[in-house]
Amino acid sequence: MQIQCLFSPAARQLIDVTLTLPEGCTVFDALQSLKLRPELKIHLEALEMALEADRGKGIWGRKTSLTQALKSGDRLEIYRPLLVDPKMARKKRFKGQGKGRTGLFARRRIGAVAGY
Repeated sequence: MQIQCLFSPAARQLIDVTLTLPEGCTVFDALQSLKLRPELKIHLEALEMALEADRGKGIWGRKTSLTQALKSGDRLEIYRPLLVDPKMARKKRFKGQGKGRTGLFARRRIGAVAGY
């Protein structure tokens, strides 16, 4: 059976590998065969770091365990940990663009306070 494996070692970098595995393989077996690929040797440290996290892997965007059996045509995704909290990043962007001039508060009533 063939499965597609996606991994992003760094921002704006995507590695797409097609693995040919025997029937009845698990996610753990697929990850072990992925580590043996010669083209991924330079990304081995980033791959190990992504797999250490509990949420580091999924099939078609859904979190999975190492014992999950794979089917032909599955897409195994390996996630890396977030470096910045998305909520904090959005707050920082919002502060930088100015509350009263752009975005949600661009049009306001006369005499209204900016940001409300």
